[in-house]
Parts: sequence; structure tokens; C-alpha cells
Amino acid sequence: MQTDPIEFAGHAGDMLAARLDRPDGPVRGCALFAHCFTCSKDFHVVREIGRALTAEGIALLRFDFTGLGQSDGDFAHTSFTTNLADLMAACRWLETNHEAPTMLIGHSLGGAAVLSVAHRLPSVRCVATIGAPYDVAHVKTLIPAGLFEEDHTAEITIGGRPFRISRDFVRDLEKHSLRERIARLGRALMVCHSPVDAVVPLSAATHIFKAAKDPRSFISLDGADHLVSKPADGRFLGHVLAAWGLYYIDGR
Repeated sequence: MQTDPIEFAGHAGDMLAARLDRPDGPVRGCALFAHCFTCSKDFHVVREIGRALTAEGIALLRFDFTGLGQSDGDFAHTSFTTNLADLMAACRWLETNHEAPTMLIGHSLGGAAVLSVAHRLPSVRCVATIGAPYDVAHVKTLIPAGLFEEDHTAEITIGGRPFRISRDFVRDLEKHSLRERIARLGRALMVCHSPVDAVVPLSAATHIFKAAKDPRSFISLDGADHLVSKPADGRFLGHVLAAWGLYYIDGR
């Protein structure tokens, strides 16, 4: 695998940091990864997925959303809507500089994001979610009640790290519904979820799977945590996604 550091402009013009993982040989397709809420492109599971995909000839673009990881911008001024705009900016970069994405992969809230934009991307043949919520407003469970009673922005702690979010971020979550997007996805779907996920319950995967139409698949990440932090779990997930994605990328 070869990895090229790149950057492109996000929804508000801030430069977003990204990495393009490329196969050593011919490229058979291209995948785009959307990371989880407050995570980054460099999480262990994302790198494992990149290794597995490139071993099968699939390039992977992974990037940090505005204000996270190595990307510029203020996270407090972002929302799920701006995340979708950043994701579309990443798609445009791929189309212009590499090739249009044929596979979308999203982790947690990133899974909701790829489900939300897939209909805009005719090149996409398959979509995979990892620990994704069925309702994006699920993120509100991570935010203490009454947090914005006095201020427009407030600090929350997720995974031991502080983040400042806005009242508008919370309000924006209510504007998005995945039900219709999933029902009309029109692409192969793989739903990956751990039965012991303590952040997003397994019932979310059940709702996503039931709302979707065939071809659809479900993979149980037995024993994995929400971040798929164990190396063995990440490797398993990467190999499964690579084999499944290639089945559709090669023209099934």
C-alpha cells in the first residue's frame, strides 16, 4: 500500500487533511471513508480497512471533517449538514484527481452520512456502515440535558477529549431522516454492527437493515467495541469489506 497525504477545500473553504491509500498494482475501484463523530481518518480501524482494500486493488480516500484531526476550521461551527457537504467535497476531489468513488464506507455518524449522500453519486455501487445510528439525533444522547441554557456553544467530553459544539449543531440533527434515503438507496448495502456496542445499540442496525431493500447484508462484529479498537476486529472487518466491496465493484 502507498499512502499519499493530500488536502482539499471543505464546505466553508477550510483545508481538510486527507490520505489516499493506493494499491501497489492496478486500481480496480475507489472507496471513500467517513469517520465517526469526533474521530479522525487515522483511527486504527480506518487504517486496517485501508490495508485490506488496497490489497484487493481498491484505493481508499480517508479525510478529517472540518475542525477535527489535522483539518482546519472550527468544529464548534459544524453540523451534520456541513459534514455532508465535506463528504461531497471529498467526492469531487476524487472525481477530479483520481476517479469517482464506487464504494462508500461510514463509521457511526459517518455511516449515517454515507447513507445520506449515496443517492447523489451515480458512480457508487455499494455502501457499508459500521456501528451507524438509524436516527442521527441519537448523537443527542452524548450531550447533557440543559447544556445550552445560557450559552450558544458549550463544551462536552467524548472519549476523554473535550469538544465545543453549538446549539445549532443539536438543532440541525432534527432536520435529517434516514428512513427514505435507506429505502431508496438503490445500491448494495452492508450493515456492520457489534451486538455489544455500548454507544449505538444493535437495534439501530436492525432498523437500517429492515428499511433497506436487497441486495443487503449484515455482519456481526462479535465482541467488538463501538470504535472497533481491537486490532483483530479491525483486520476482520477490513477483509470482509474488501471481499464484499470487490464483488460489486467488479460489475456484479
